[in-house]
Amino acid sequence: MALDDPHTRPPEPPGADGPRNGSAAADVPPIAGDEVLPCGRLLSLVWEQARDAPPAADPHPVSCPYCREAVEGLATVNAAARTLRDEDPPGLHALADRVMDVVRAEVRFGRLLPLADPDRDLRIAESAAAKVLRRAADTVPGARAATCRLVPEGNGTDVRVTMTLAAALDRPLPDRVHQVRRSVLHSAGQDLGLTVTAVDITVADVLEPGPTLGPRLPTGGGA
Repeated sequence: MALDDPHTRPPEPPGADGPRNGSAAADVPPIAGDEVLPCGRLLSLVWEQARDAPPAADPHPVSCPYCREAVEGLATVNAAARTLRDEDPPGLHALADRVMDVVRAEVRFGRLLPLADPDRDLRIAESAAAKVLRRAADTVPGARAATCRLVPEGNGTDVRVTMTLAAALDRPLPDRVHQVRRSVLHSAGQDLGLTVTAVDITVADVLEPGPTLGPRLPTGGGA
């Protein structure tokens, strides 16, 4: 059956009423086999909102790169599944299960990035690498990493990092951004073994200076 088949949708949680938005999603526990995106949203709810809810109801999926990427991937899978359902109804259920296994694994881990050791062909999941680099940015006082994306460049082991940041204004902003970039580059090379060609940083929010802006403790959360 296709992904948008009503029989495949997860049941409404008890007490739910009205469209699901960001706060409602946070209160809904994941169903068996569901996935939590790096931004904290459930994969099933993001897909349901993309199909059923107007964008104005919850702007988060429109602006979030993780939600957009998940919806685009599921939309492609859904279109293929609908075509195959018309051509070969008996075998579609097993095919959909296999396809969803692949989709969930890719959403969970992200792309695989090559480490700077081409002889061994070692790779690391983007979600794991992004988690380490965000923590490296957070070691800079007055800085908090919001998002981090890593994209391979060329056909070798080079990687480009794109990060959004919240920063305090108690010192010149270029100095703090430069310090964050140095910390991220050092961690990428020393901790991960990644060859990073560039770290593009966008300051997306302002932090109030204060004693709480030091490095935050690891929480063990997702990437």
